[in-house]
Amino acid sequence: MTLEYDGLRTFLRQCEDIGELKTIKGAHWDLEIGAITETVAELEARPPALLFDDVVGYPSGFRVLSLAVVSDKRTALALRLPTDVRRLELVRLASRKLRSSPRIPPRLVAQGPVMENRFAGAYVDLFKFPSLRSHKHDGGRYIGTGCTVLMRDPASGYVNMGTYRLQLHDKALLGLWQSPGQQGRQIAESYWKQGKACPVAITFGGDPLVMMSSYTKFPWGVSELDVAGGILGHPLDVIEGPLTGLPLPAHCEIAVEGEIPPPSEESHEEGPFGEWPGYYSGGTIGTGENQPVIRIKALYHRNDPILLNMAPQWPGAPHQGPRIASGNLWDQLESAGVPGITGVYVHNSFFTAISIDQKYAGHARQTAMAAMGASAIARLNRYVVIVDSDIDPSNMTEVMWAMQSRIDPDQDIHFVPECWSSPLDPRMPPAKKANGPYTMSRAIFLAVRPWAWRTQFPLVNRIDAEQRDSVLSKWGAELGLKL
Repeated sequence: MTLEYDGLRTFLRQCEDIGELKTIKGAHWDLEIGAITETVAELEARPPALLFDDVVGYPSGFRVLSLAVVSDKRTALALRLPTDVRRLELVRLASRKLRSSPRIPPRLVAQGPVMENRFAGAYVDLFKFPSLRSHKHDGGRYIGTGCTVLMRDPASGYVNMGTYRLQLHDKALLGLWQSPGQQGRQIAESYWKQGKACPVAITFGGDPLVMMSSYTKFPWGVSELDVAGGILGHPLDVIEGPLTGLPLPAHCEIAVEGEIPPPSEESHEEGPFGEWPGYYSGGTIGTGENQPVIRIKALYHRNDPILLNMAPQWPGAPHQGPRIASGNLWDQLESAGVPGITGVYVHNSFFTAISIDQKYAGHARQTAMAAMGASAIARLNRYVVIVDSDIDPSNMTEVMWAMQSRIDPDQDIHFVPECWSSPLDPRMPPAKKANGPYTMSRAIFLAVRPWAWRTQFPLVNRIDAEQRDSVLSKWGAELGLKL
């Protein structure tokens, strides 16, 4: 049965149907929800989505959702793909869907559930939602982790949707942190150069597909709203923001409209915040300088709204599953004419593995260089590992085995200096982090059989995937194992 589209709520019903949603009542927004989320992500082999209700200090129904798309099955649900395929096949299907799906612009509608409650001016109060303080050294509460920030480029009219952290400073004031070079930062700066405030709309909660599109890197001019519509197979319904004219997804949980004044006019101390590398940005003293703020002028939300918690955790406790970035990179490599790609997996923003069926001398290095230049991982991704087609790039054990056994460190590890990075890089020296340029070196690992004598490389003594599937089919239930 096909459920009527209702954004995040449709997704939650589907998660419940497959037994991957757990409701927890009575947890506290200050550290406890963050600790529960991280503990479950770290210790559970297949962590469920966690829906927190009756949050301490808040009315029943004002909820927080954690680990929305951590599992392969929930990622597949979000991407509208089959839930019974292996991880690498899921990535391949995502790549094909990105390539084959048309870009479908959103459809303007007059009303939607997000407009069930409306507040403006002095009636705006963002403290009515259970925003989290996830880690003990966080400098405050962050309402913006699972959020989408919408801006319109003043020159071209291009609407960009990105995900940035948003600190809750006051009931109608947010702190914004954007890494230099990001598309949203470029748009904001184009207004600031004219001495103007940048109009902005932000949504919190909503269809995980929209969220995944928001934090995936697409080339300038490709609207993430159009990408989401293409994957959905129909236009995403949006409401024209009454104050900004920006498109608000009609089925999101919470939305706000406001403006980002030039930092010279108003800014605020921001952070510290536990970021995705597993470290605090700026040590334990915040970002080291005041950051832009967002003045909120209007607030809209559904009845019983759900905040989406995407607060980063250390890499051993993942807060997202197979990332759309993997499929995006696979598509970009094939679009660039790189042949023989058999698998792509972006493990995190530092580490990417790609498997290839080698076609010619230099093929592995070509693949690595093309990947480093692709928009999907152009910023920060420090290590690119190329492996043979018998290695599953999504399986870190297999990748590490290939790196250990097929690399001669003197010949197969290569360095590329002065690549695009971010102040969030924990290895960036303090002086460079304070003053720029925000660059770093990157490393390529060619963990493939050497082309010149590939046919003489020792044979692998491992059962193949077909044998493993046969064993699991026959003996899996008795052994307590699954495909």
